[in-house]
Amino acid sequence: MDWQQLRSQYPDCWVLVEATKAHSSDGERVLDELALIARFDDSDSAMRDYQRHHHAAPQREFYVLHTNRSELDIRERRWIGARGR
Repeated sequence: MDWQQLRSQYPDCWVLVEATKAHSSDGERVLDELALIARFDDSDSAMRDYQRHHHAAPQREFYVLHTNRSELDIRERRWIGARGR
């Protein structure tokens, strides 16, 4: 489903989603298709579940989002590597 469909089905809540189809455009991550993993009433529970899912499958693309956002604005950061002494 896309973001607008998800928003209409799950209004005013936190959701954990997986991007099943996504691409990058001008430094922004565009989520074309989403799969709902779970819905939450608070962000703390959503982040704990995100951490559990991310730890189990780090190669998958999970996001915690609130459905009151009309548009997604997910900026990509360039990885510059680990810093050490």
